[in-house]
Amino acid sequence: MHMTRYEEGGPGMKYLNFATVVVIECLSIPVLQVSAVELNEPLIIDHTRTDITLLADTGIQNAKNNLVIAYGHTSHGSQIITGMEGLVDFKGDLYSFNGNGSDGALELRDRPFSGASDLGNPDRTSWAASTRTYLDAHHDVNVIIWSWCGQASSATETDIDTYLSLMSALEKDYPSVMFVYMTGHLDGGGLEGNLHRSNEQIRIYCRDNNKILYDFADIESYDPDGVWYGDKIPNDNCDYDTDGNGSRDGNWAVEWQNAHPGEWYECTAAHSQPLNANLKAYAAWTLWTELSECFCPTSIDDTLPQPFTLAQNVPNPFNASTFIRGSLGVQSHVELLIYNTTGQKVTTLVDEFMPAGTFSVYWNGKDTRGRTVTSGIYYCCMLCEGVRVESKKMLFLK
Repeated sequence: MHMTRYEEGGPGMKYLNFATVVVIECLSIPVLQVSAVELNEPLIIDHTRTDITLLADTGIQNAKNNLVIAYGHTSHGSQIITGMEGLVDFKGDLYSFNGNGSDGALELRDRPFSGASDLGNPDRTSWAASTRTYLDAHHDVNVIIWSWCGQASSATETDIDTYLSLMSALEKDYPSVMFVYMTGHLDGGGLEGNLHRSNEQIRIYCRDNNKILYDFADIESYDPDGVWYGDKIPNDNCDYDTDGNGSRDGNWAVEWQNAHPGEWYECTAAHSQPLNANLKAYAAWTLWTELSECFCPTSIDDTLPQPFTLAQNVPNPFNASTFIRGSLGVQSHVELLIYNTTGQKVTTLVDEFMPAGTFSVYWNGKDTRGRTVTSGIYYCCMLCEGVRVESKKMLFLK
């Protein structure tokens, strides 16, 4: 029997206390089930994603719990690392990280690859082979990120196509790993320079193909107030042309630092200023929290006869509504419950006896009071006769 429901909400929850405890357990189990990472829109980390005050502590903790990151870079790419190190001193251990995830830190393996230093050293392809070798030996890694040094500045269109093609091949061969694309750092060439062309080629590809992009160059083109310096021939040191005469005679980072004492922190920033590394660290933590939401903790109770299944909602992620489908081996009292990441019930989609067969339930992204929920991660948990059979993670995007 096929059953389709279009109403939102339902009667009161019969097993409230039990279900709440089960979902909390669901959110805390240590084993993560990861499937192929496919986004239905690009994830772009640029200057608009550098406000660290917007990050919830729970999101940061989820990143520390869920991610194992391998990062290949040379000096320019080190701005992310040194910025993150300084952030720990500035904001505390919530932002801690190390190479093995000890003491509850984010596990970020800094330059663990052999055979290549960055996306262009010793050539434009060795990094991909090094990535394959590393992933084949380290199955726990779920995030790969490489940065450029100066090679994007001299790259031809064909060179960038090679980079994009190699990334695409890695995504295909390692579907449970998230690969982060990167633009090259500023070089003073301005909007007419080759670097800008190369970076735009990367940006367009990522936008058109729903990729994950850490836009290194864009982040260092804006100060924290959103003032853009990209049309003033800025370079990696944050120098820029103040009066349009073709000579860089100002430094936006130093100027902002001088005008905002106490709002930034000292740290080493290779080839640049501390503020640049501050912003890179803020953007990096935004990236980590976003990526951690791609992981869904799940477990299945085998005390009920199978199949009692809950399929992944479609579409996922979704930005308006979604369908939740499943099947019942026998007639059963079924509850479909939506929870947020803190274990709070958002709404009850189903609470009734249902016959054996398949079902499809519609959720319009609203809570029990008819309010549209905020963007973020939600869990749909299926209970049969009061026992949680399965749960699925859903991403709602406004």
